[in-house]
Amino acid sequence: MSRIARSEIAAKISHLSGWSVATGDREAIVKNLVFGDFKQAWKFMNVVAEEADRVDHHPEWFNVYNKVNILLATHTCNGVSEKDIALAEFINRAEESVRS
Repeated sequence: MSRIARSEIAAKISHLSGWSVATGDREAIVKNLVFGDFKQAWKFMNVVAEEADRVDHHPEWFNVYNKVNILLATHTCNGVSEKDIALAEFINRAEESVRS
C-alpha cells in the first residue's frame, strides 16, 4: 500500500466530518468522538472492530467511558494510505448508525 503525500492528506479527508491530520512528526489522521454513554461507545467500537478485522486494517484507539479517540495510520508505509481513508469513511458511517 503506497503512502499518501503529507501535503495531500488534508485534501483526502476534507469530506470526512470530524477527521483531522495528526499534529507532530507522525503522519496519521485522527478523530475524537463523544457518545451518550459507555454502552453506545462500546457498541460503536464493536462495529468498527468487525470491519477492521474484515479488511485487516486496525485503528489505534483509546476509550474512557463515553469518549473514543481514534488514530489511523498504515504501519507498512509509515504514513497514511488509502486503507486509512477507507476505514475513516466506514467509521463515519458506523458513528452515524450507532447514534441514530
